Amino acid sequence: MIVLLRPLGLLALAALVALVLSVALGSVTLAPGEVLAALGGGGEALSRTLILELRLPRSLVAFAVGGLLAVAGALMQVLLRNPLADPYVLGLSGGAAVGALMAMLAGVGGLVISGSAFVGALISTLLVFGLAHGRGGWTPSRLLLTGVVVAAGWGALITLMLSVSPVERLPGMLYWLMGDLAHAGSPWPLLALLLVACLLALPLGRHLNVLARGALQAAALGVSVRRLEWSLYLAASLLTAAAVTGAGSIGFVGLVVPHLLRLALGNDQRLILPACALAGGTLLLLADTLARTVIAPEQLPVGVITALLGVPTFLYLLYRGS
Repeated sequence: MIVLLRPLGLLALAALVALVLSVALGSVTLAPGEVLAALGGGGEALSRTLILELRLPRSLVAFAVGGLLAVAGALMQVLLRNPLADPYVLGLSGGAAVGALMAMLAGVGGLVISGSAFVGALISTLLVFGLAHGRGGWTPSRLLLTGVVVAAGWGALITLMLSVSPVERLPGMLYWLMGDLAHAGSPWPLLALLLVACLLALPLGRHLNVLARGALQAAALGVSVRRLEWSLYLAASLLTAAAVTGAGSIGFVGLVVPHLLRLALGNDQRLILPACALAGGTLLLLADTLARTVIAPEQLPVGVITALLGVPTFLYLLYRGS
């Protein structure tokens, strides 16, 4: 247990440092003392407003979204036994974005947008897995090709919806599609979902470790493979839909984080899944901080930063796998 808790403690400390940096840096830079004073209820009124009402909620949403995407990516990679599996690459993010945009264009909000995003992600999951499953089962090349094609189809639908959308809505929709945390809402539902996902996944850690070695070995050892696979399908779709609803389409977090953690910590899912929640949140926190500060007071879409990190990693994995 101590072996498991030590790296998680270090990752939690890194997440805390990233959170303080995210709250302190921006178009107006604050000293760490001002940040701590505001978090404790003291300090100047202007600093408290800036931190507690603007920066802290956005930073917590960034942490939650990054954690959700990383955990979803880790579950997908266990399910498919493929390090290239990722909600963005396989089209889940695209399906969730189409569902959310359709709800937005219909003039609804709240839970309807989240539900539409979940349905879109689930449809994308079923399409990719169904089309990629040939006579010999899934192969990395077939799965990757199917995911790219499905993602391209969602991209075409998104372009069609943008072309028929009212002109006044286009800038906000385009920015949201590239990953936008500027208008993030309350972070607590996303943080609660991330916590629940980790708590539910931890008891399944041993079964996930067996499933990662193959469905036949898992079935021989008494694992209910079909039930576990469907649970992972639904969980990955739900986490991706929640992340897309909260911050738009942000790519490659679910690819980069699980891969780097497996290189550093091994392949024990009891450790990898909570580590993904912490490391994914930290990565997106740092990316959002960079997006807010590199050309301040203007802001870059955070999806641009994650893509610049994720594309080289994806190409490296693809090259090494060949």
